[in-house]
Amino acid sequence: MLRPERMSKVSVTGSKRVIDDVIEAVHALNLLDLSDYDGSWEGFEGGRSLESAEETNEQLVTVRALENTLGIEDDDAGQTRIVDREELDAELPELRERINELDDQRGEIETRIREIDEEIEAVEPFAALGLDLDLLSGYDSLAVLVGQGDRDTVAAELDDEETIQRFEIFTGGDTQAIFAQPAEGHAAASELIADALVGVEFTTLSVPDAEDSPEQYVADLESEKETLEAELGEIEAELETVKAESAGFLLAAEEYLTIEAQKKEAPLSFATTANAFVAEGWIPTARYEELAATLADDVDGPVDVDEVERAQFKSNGQAHVEDHGDGGNAGGAVDAETAADAEAATDGGEVVADGSGTVTMADDGPPVVQGNPSASKPFQVLIEAFSRPKYSEFDPTVLVFLTFPAMFGFMIGDVGYGVLYMLIGYVLYTRFDASAFKSLGGVALWAGGFTAIFGVLYDEVFGLHPFAEPMPELLGVGFLTLHKGLKPYYAEWALAWFFVSILVGVLHLNMGYILSFIEDYNLHGPKEAVLESGSWLLMLNGVWAFILSDLFRAQKPEFMFTVFNEGSDAAVALGFGGFGETVGIVGGVAFLVGSVLLGLGEPMEIPEVLNPLVNALSYTRLAAVLLAKAGTAFAVNLIVFGAYFNEGNFHFIFTGSELSQLQAEGAEIMFAGLTTSGTTGLIIGALVLLVGHTVVLALGVTSAGLQAVRLEYVEFFGKFYEGGGRQYTPFGYERTHTTTDESSS
Repeated sequence: MLRPERMSKVSVTGSKRVIDDVIEAVHALNLLDLSDYDGSWEGFEGGRSLESAEETNEQLVTVRALENTLGIEDDDAGQTRIVDREELDAELPELRERINELDDQRGEIETRIREIDEEIEAVEPFAALGLDLDLLSGYDSLAVLVGQGDRDTVAAELDDEETIQRFEIFTGGDTQAIFAQPAEGHAAASELIADALVGVEFTTLSVPDAEDSPEQYVADLESEKETLEAELGEIEAELETVKAESAGFLLAAEEYLTIEAQKKEAPLSFATTANAFVAEGWIPTARYEELAATLADDVDGPVDVDEVERAQFKSNGQAHVEDHGDGGNAGGAVDAETAADAEAATDGGEVVADGSGTVTMADDGPPVVQGNPSASKPFQVLIEAFSRPKYSEFDPTVLVFLTFPAMFGFMIGDVGYGVLYMLIGYVLYTRFDASAFKSLGGVALWAGGFTAIFGVLYDEVFGLHPFAEPMPELLGVGFLTLHKGLKPYYAEWALAWFFVSILVGVLHLNMGYILSFIEDYNLHGPKEAVLESGSWLLMLNGVWAFILSDLFRAQKPEFMFTVFNEGSDAAVALGFGGFGETVGIVGGVAFLVGSVLLGLGEPMEIPEVLNPLVNALSYTRLAAVLLAKAGTAFAVNLIVFGAYFNEGNFHFIFTGSELSQLQAEGAEIMFAGLTTSGTTGLIIGALVLLVGHTVVLALGVTSAGLQAVRLEYVEFFGKFYEGGGRQYTPFGYERTHTTTDESSS
């Protein structure tokens, strides 16, 4: 639970004549996380892909390209089916030719439609001129230029131009058509006018090659476009038909080819000689016997399976080597005798074991399989957002499961919001297939549940108090409640929650330091554990024992000694008025001893001796968010309903008649509220209520959620957790579109 699943490295050695059978058997198990051969063994070389691997990959690329062309998704698949090489070779070429032909036709038509749109857009400026397009070109004695610019500026520039004898400008909006007769000795070309307008802001337009009016030209283009769009629709319909007919086959073919490609490329991770191979990888230790039994049953030939390493939960590179005494090569060395047993000549190549008798093809370290209970599995998404745990580390998922929802619920503490969070979580968990969304849904369900539980204890539903106020007589029941401290009469509760937040922080930090102590003890021994982690435990508990004692009490905040004591300043009368001076002295000494131990172990960390104080104070954000959320919800309800003071507390006003009665009695009205001011006020008040509480609901995620995550990541994880583990990716495939069982097809 707090540790990942125990992993073992296994070695599979055999003759190359059974390599296909071994790969088939191992792939079907979907169990072995293959290690890549690092080339370190004398006499061995890296393996090569099996025959036809390149052809398989080319077909896989083709299938995926066809799926992309048709827009096929996983949801388009039908019933699972059996796909074999013969069917694939028979159907795929014909289907590819048909789809590619239709796609080419579609592409050509879409290209022509885009060209037409560009032509229509280009001819629009000519429509305002009122001239046929053939009149704008083709003259021997006139230069013509069409463009956009200011007519008066253009005319003034042409008047001063000596190369132009006379000119005429036809205007339509911003478009100008300039006809100019060149002066003697100059050619009638559009460049004549363009050169004359070099200093003028004038954008030249290309005249379409047509004889009709711009309107007729556009009409002809639009007619052509309509014809093309009709043809495109027919092609799209045919492609949809092809998609419906072939989606199941293509998805199954992709899965089949993916599996085949995995199998054919598997030897790339192997160490091989001319006639033998060695494959290594990691499996859960509990399933070693299953792997060995499967290979023994499914492979008809020489193959040897050995457990090379059984990884301990350490990060110093050491591993425990199991010797089962069954004649197998438990040390992992592949020598001439083993090769002979596999009916393989290894050309004299031999791997010599090290002093421990253990040799592996790669020092890749075990992957991580998180073995958490089902209830806490959704919280793995929060762990992986930080970093997957190393194999040598504690997996904090269960601890986050126990603390995150409680901290979130404590900060929000409202039945209404809690129910909404649970509804959101339910939708995410049930309506989405992606594991990340399902996990977030699970987190939201737990966080919402704790929010509702704390809401019951706080007696709060969307910022209202249905049991304690304002309707106790209507319900006719009493209710034992906690208070958030927002009401003046219960102000001491606010201080109590700050005190409780600090205590929660001390407990949370202790948990982190204890886990760190255990890891240091297992990895380095008792001395290092005491110096590295024991020092922080002494400082954390010592400084807070000192702070909560009567020693130098006058210099400490008084509320810490009153909020849980007897008297009028107490939120709850628990009789705690601080520890005695002796406890304070012991705490101070413990802090000093811890500081000395820290200096002996890590001198560079001595400036951080006050971290236990600062880290615990960081947890006061729990109480701060609690009050901020309660205050925001109160502000929304105050604007909508209004409220009045009575005996040191505020009470909401719900009706106009209630407001009138309170005003007649001379009550102290804080705000009259929108809902007490007639129909318009009711409508506006309903909108404010909806929008306001939606904002508070969102702030619950961005404030309470992020603050709780921050405390987990920064304060808690920082004591014992680093992350950086490798994901367990077994060699195999979980079929969704294909099957090997004929009865299932």
